[in-house]
Amino acid sequence: MFSGIIKAVGRLLESVPTGGDRRVVVGFPAGAIERPELGASIAVNGVCLTVVDAADDRFSADVSSETLARTTLAALAPGEPLNLEPALRVGDPLDGHLVSGHVDGIGRVVSVAPAARSLAISIELPPELARYVARKGSVAVDGVSLTVNAISGHTFDVNIVPHTRDATIIGRYRVGTAVNIEVDMLARYVERMLDGRATT
Repeated sequence: MFSGIIKAVGRLLESVPTGGDRRVVVGFPAGAIERPELGASIAVNGVCLTVVDAADDRFSADVSSETLARTTLAALAPGEPLNLEPALRVGDPLDGHLVSGHVDGIGRVVSVAPAARSLAISIELPPELARYVARKGSVAVDGVSLTVNAISGHTFDVNIVPHTRDATIIGRYRVGTAVNIEVDMLARYVERMLDGRATT
């Protein structure tokens, strides 16, 4: 589990095809996060990956064909920046919201505009995910826990404060940028409970 609070911005060093899936090598500033242990989970742009090799400034992970099909990782080129968050440990503060690292779909940025010192960003969702996003609810965008300011149809609005803009890759978003979306898992559980009641 993760909190959606990014701990470091790393870079994709390599993305090598390996028989239908890929092995990625992700670099990060030494000391920005602890050296990952083998088997540890790290969210990379919101995608939970398992460490298979590690050093003080990089780690490797395998990305399955399923993950490549459902996230933006397949389209990333070496050198691109990445949001990184190691998995939560017992006792860690939960400053964002509970994030599983299981991406629900790919959204697209439709507008980016200054709003005082912040950024106002609108993101278009896949239509099937819109029902899980609510005003003042939570959503993870490339692994970043954000509060939804408004939603209209398949598009939702978020406000990015200066710290989040500078400490994540969101400050690099442009119109058309593809982003990983994970809806609030509580919304999915509520839907499942209501479906169960409807069939009893």
